[in-house]
Amino acid sequence: MNKSDKNFLRKVINLSGKAINQYKMVEGNDKILVAVSGGKDSLALLDILAERRKFLPIDYELHAIHIVTDDVPYEIDREFLSRFCEVRHVTLHVITTHAGIEEKPDKKPCFTCSWNRRKELFDFAQKTGFKKVAFGHHLDDAIETLMMNMLMHGNISSIPGKLSMFDGNIEVIRPLILLTNNEMKEYARIKQFVSLKKECPYEDHTLRNTTRQMINQFEKLNPQAKINLFKSMGNIDEEYLP
Repeated sequence: MNKSDKNFLRKVINLSGKAINQYKMVEGNDKILVAVSGGKDSLALLDILAERRKFLPIDYELHAIHIVTDDVPYEIDREFLSRFCEVRHVTLHVITTHAGIEEKPDKKPCFTCSWNRRKELFDFAQKTGFKKVAFGHHLDDAIETLMMNMLMHGNISSIPGKLSMFDGNIEVIRPLILLTNNEMKEYARIKQFVSLKKECPYEDHTLRNTTRQMINQFEKLNPQAKINLFKSMGNIDEEYLP
């Protein structure tokens, strides 16, 4: 690995560390369940959390969970994921579930599958005593969600770095929240992550892709547009709102 790649990896780990400290996401002796889809973001998240344990004065327990939906032809390289976790001293849990897509023709398959996987994930976390669940959402996800909620729902909301759920019994944490999608792509390239074996045929990114294109247009007007959109969520001047 060349010096430039090493410096880039260090930068990414430092930015994730900044997010973790800023939002107080991780403490000593935490037991953290990482949601792993098999995509670049969740693999990077697991890799970063495992890497940080090597030089921190605190220790925490890392587990990964991958949920297989038997009525969705979406497939990861399980051997790669098993080795990936084993090398990083991460316990891997693989759960098979059924989303019931055929039985719910009035709902979009992507919504049904996503809702079912979230339910299985949080049920598992609560039954096995996990107080923290980590997701691989990054800065681009946050600003795209902000824009979609404003445009489609007339609501200013997004995905926070840390969120208390189930009466405070579980905290959702997002250590990649200060990192961009491009940074995650570069991290995955340097680390040579293996791609999915089969992409989900139901996945519909139409609205998100359109929102992403809109944000790209904003960046042509101002190269700092993406960062400014993210910062705006913490800089609301209520006196100047109708």
